[in-house]
Amino acid sequence: MASTAKVRPGKVIRAARKSTRRQDYSSSTKRALLENAAQLFTDHGYAGTSLDEVVAAARVTKGALYHHFPSKLALFESVFNGLQETTTKEIEKKVNRIKDPWERAAVGLRAFLDACREPHFRRIVLQEGPVALGHERWTEAERAASLGIVQRTVDALLKDLGGAEELSESFAIVFYGAIRSASEYVADAEDPETASREVQATIGAILAGMRLLPSIGLEVEDAAETIEPQ
Repeated sequence: MASTAKVRPGKVIRAARKSTRRQDYSSSTKRALLENAAQLFTDHGYAGTSLDEVVAAARVTKGALYHHFPSKLALFESVFNGLQETTTKEIEKKVNRIKDPWERAAVGLRAFLDACREPHFRRIVLQEGPVALGHERWTEAERAASLGIVQRTVDALLKDLGGAEELSESFAIVFYGAIRSASEYVADAEDPETASREVQATIGAILAGMRLLPSIGLEVEDAAETIEPQ
């Protein structure tokens, strides 16, 4: 019978605590880097922010930064993705409380436009994102974060109007394009608050017109014929 090695409890406890402290330190270091990088990217943009400034603000070493992020672009992308994820979750949390699909669409739009005026999201995601990541990569990331919630919103609206599932994807793409253009309009406006109100009124009018339709349970060919000039 094999003998069982005796392990002193004190050593196990000390080892566990040491590992936990190391993990906590690593986590707090990464958090400090992300928080300070977010502020610097917001204040100075991607090109105007240096890694030396980030480590100085976070009070960590350059080696600690490279342990978590191999480059400035990797650091920026982590900040970017974090903002996208947090914003999407916040919007979903607000809309999921509401049962009426039309009210849910209005609340979701308002929540997104509020995010477009928030300094970090506005500068990092909407203005610096395409520059730092490249337009194609930024488009893919933005689409992954936003298209899903737009699709679910559109599906609920179409269901309330009586169906037209064959138009679901095209409706989602059209609304997604409108909202994406609206976000750029708000982000670049000299008065983002006024621009946000204008966008809400415009998209609100589109939704109101859509709601007046008695039914859009039409074939695609029939729907196209209704808008062709006579």
